[in-house]
Amino acid sequence: MKATGIVRRIDDLGRVVIPKELRRTMRLREGAPLEIFTEKDGELIFKKYSPIGELSDFASDMCESLRRAADCAAAVCDRDSVIAVSGAARKELAGKAVSEPLGELMERRSLYRRGASGAVVPLCGESAKYSVSVAAPILCEGDVSGCVLFLDQNERRAGSESEEKLAQAAAHFLGRQIEG
Repeated sequence: MKATGIVRRIDDLGRVVIPKELRRTMRLREGAPLEIFTEKDGELIFKKYSPIGELSDFASDMCESLRRAADCAAAVCDRDSVIAVSGAARKELAGKAVSEPLGELMERRSLYRRGASGAVVPLCGESAKYSVSVAAPILCEGDVSGCVLFLDQNERRAGSESEEKLAQAAAHFLGRQIEG
């Protein structure tokens, strides 16, 4: 654990303000769910909560099924990182932070399919090796929890209608699983 040097007091309603610079660097938005952990020595640990993260094994199986059906790499991400990936890219991409353009794409809450001359949306901020050809938002109780993606590796190929439909169905299914 790394100390920030920032000290905050608890107000009379039991609230603690997380400083803006920490919220920005940790990508915490208003209304973001946080999970609270306690340690025996009195430590409180706040961790971003990802409902999709709890379905990571299931999401991995789904990605593999999508890859077989579309003959194209597939991934599932939450709003911050890649949760599951199919194929050879698994070790390289699992757990990586999603790119800012992909985050903006999720915020739009609509299906995305890159056209033949469409802009390239990188999957991860660190590497432009993989880009998004199709993205379907995972909606849970009206909120975007993440998205189901079909990936392209440096070919800039357009997403297909069948990939779009598969991603949409998978996103709907994952959203229903999260809702319980």
